Amino acid sequence: MKIFTAIVERDSETNLYIGYVPGFPGAHSQAEILDELQANLREVIEMLLEDENLVVETEFVGTQQMMVA
Repeated sequence: MKIFTAIVERDSETNLYIGYVPGFPGAHSQAEILDELQANLREVIEMLLEDENLVVETEFVGTQQMMVA
């Protein structure tokens, strides 16, 4: 079993949740609810992992908050 970290945002125009896995080409999806987004992302990742030539370019480290004046 592999663990991936997804970034999730909400599009203010469409009200859809957008999710993607940083550094994992093609690992992205969208949905109206978070449970659906998680299922969609899981399906996409499982499909992508079937590719024997898969290269994950980066490793997720974390997020940071920044204050800008």
